[in-house]
Amino acid sequence: MATMCRIPVFPHLLQDRCVDTGLSLSLGRSVMAEPDYLEGDCEELIKPKKLLNPVKGSRNHQDLHRELMMNQKRGLAPQNKPELQKVLEKRKREQVLKAQREEQEAHTKRSDLEIELMKRQQKLEQLELDQQKDEEEQENTPEFVKMKSNLRRTKQEANGEELTT
Repeated sequence: MATMCRIPVFPHLLQDRCVDTGLSLSLGRSVMAEPDYLEGDCEELIKPKKLLNPVKGSRNHQDLHRELMMNQKRGLAPQNKPELQKVLEKRKREQVLKAQREEQEAHTKRSDLEIELMKRQQKLEQLELDQQKDEEEQENTPEFVKMKSNLRRTKQEANGEELTT
């Protein structure tokens, strides 16, 4: 087994020290200066303590963090995507649906007769809808408007009779 020595801060000093070759790869990544004092060296020195983060210590933050972690485990992580990404995904979804519809229509090719019948059916349905709208408008119009139109019609009929005689 290779011997372990203290890793120097400067890599050019490696020639003087004994170092495991497996550790030489991690030199550039995690080289940290060691403290000048040792653990039992001097009790008079104040040892550094990790500072507490007041946000992480708050009850609201802990509850929120707990809820987010549970949702992530369930797969219900919030979808905070940028607007552009949402629009692009929506377009892609619509293109896929359109392609599927076209593919289905291609599989169910209709003859010319079927297409013409479909057009006629759509025209008939449109006419029926227009008639229903007209009837609803007539039902919803006030009585005095109906009477006025009747008076106009009778006046025009009377004028037409006078002209013919």
